Amino acid sequence: MRASPSPILITGAGQRVGLHCAERLLDDGESLIVTYRSERPGLARLRERGALTLRADFSSEASILAFIAELKQHTDSLRAIVHNASDWLSETLGQEAEAFQRMFTVHMLAPYLINLHCAELLEKSSPADIVHISDDVARKGSARHIAYCASKAGLDNLTLSFAARFAPAIKVNGIAPALVLFNEHDDADYRAKTLAKSALGIEPGAEVIYQSLRYLLDNPYVTGTTLTVNGGRHLK
Repeated sequence: MRASPSPILITGAGQRVGLHCAERLLDDGESLIVTYRSERPGLARLRERGALTLRADFSSEASILAFIAELKQHTDSLRAIVHNASDWLSETLGQEAEAFQRMFTVHMLAPYLINLHCAELLEKSSPADIVHISDDVARKGSARHIAYCASKAGLDNLTLSFAARFAPAIKVNGIAPALVLFNEHDDADYRAKTLAKSALGIEPGAEVIYQSLRYLLDNPYVTGTTLTVNGGRHLK
C-alpha cells in the first residue's frame, strides 16, 4: 500500500520489537514519529533516516498529557498510532499498589488518553489506524505478574471499545504476542523451556510482529480484532 504523507506514531520504539517495527516502517517509506523512555543506540539510526524521536514518560496522567501537547506541536495529522510502550514489574511485598498503578498507567491510561486526544489527528488521514500491542499472557493470566497481565487484558478491552467508538473513520486492532525474541542473558535451560511452550517451538524474531502490524494497517476490513501471535501456545 502507498505510504501516507501523515506520520505514524509508534511508542516505545527505542529497542527490540519496537525498534524493528520502526525501521521496517521506514523501509516502507512511511513518515515516522517514535517515543522512547531512555536513550538507546538504535534511536540514532532512526534519526539518521528522518524519524522524529520524542522522549516520553507514560507513568503519570500529567506526563502523558504533556506528551500529547508536545506531539501536537510537531504534527497536525497522523496515519496511525502504534501503542508499543510497555513496562514489566513484579509485585514485591509492600510495593504491590505501586506496581499495579504503574502497569495500569503505562498499558491502559496512556493509550486511553492518547487515543481520545489524538483522534482528531487520525481523522485527517484515510485510512487511519490504532494498534495496541498486548500480550498473549492475558489469555490465561499470570500467577507471578498479576498487575502486568491484568493491565494487558484491559488493553485488549480498550481495543474493542475504541473500535466501536471510532468506526468507520479509524480502525482499531491489537496484536498479542508470546515471546518472539530472547534476551542475550537468557540461558539455554530457559530458552528450551520457553520454546517447549509453543506448538511451533521456534524463536521467530521481531519480524512476525511487523508482519502482523503491516497486515492490520493494510487491510481495510478488520477492526476490533486482536491477532494472536504465539506459535500455537494455546494448543499445548
